[in-house]
Amino acid sequence: MTNIERRDRQIAYISDDSVFEEQKVCRRKLQELNLMDRSDFEGIKKAIEGLLGKSDGAFINPPFYCDYGTHIEVGKNFFANYNCVILDVAKVKIGDNCQMAPNVAIYTAGHPIHPVSRNSGYEYGKEVTIGDNVWIGGNTVICPGVTIGDHTVIGAGSVVTKDIPSWSVAAGNPCKTIRKITEEDKRKLFREEEIDDEAWEDILERMEWTK
Repeated sequence: MTNIERRDRQIAYISDDSVFEEQKVCRRKLQELNLMDRSDFEGIKKAIEGLLGKSDGAFINPPFYCDYGTHIEVGKNFFANYNCVILDVAKVKIGDNCQMAPNVAIYTAGHPIHPVSRNSGYEYGKEVTIGDNVWIGGNTVICPGVTIGDHTVIGAGSVVTKDIPSWSVAAGNPCKTIRKITEEDKRKLFREEEIDDEAWEDILERMEWTK
């Protein structure tokens, strides 16, 4: 097998010239994106569309960094804030209506633990999957092979090393589920503060699924 084939099968591979050629294409696109006028929202959207493997109206606040771009698939209404890093050696699949605060890092890339194996040049990538309606807090790190379920919130500063179930509030290093999200959370804004009446009525009109 070629190293590209090995990489895409999520087994040990070496970043040889063929791998670097794919990364060169991505880096040219990233340079265009990261040097754009920050107020050129339409231009940024177009650059992101040409960078990601699959997207539907995605917006990322530059600067943004990834290895390939083509290995990243995002659903509708995806938003990532400044300094997002996605090392997409393996696939990164993200659902609809997902939001990422600044400095979120998703790593599919890894290296062997033992120095003999690690110094050989072999490495690996393991897929990361994030469901629908997920909010990831600032400075969160998501490690290789992790799945985060639908409707989940990951607290700022978390290091996610294992799967997180749907409808969860999770945080910490290592990240652990703190509690489930329930119907009582619908009108919560910040801690125990509730969304005001005017905004709540607007929410009910806009989002049928909240009723």
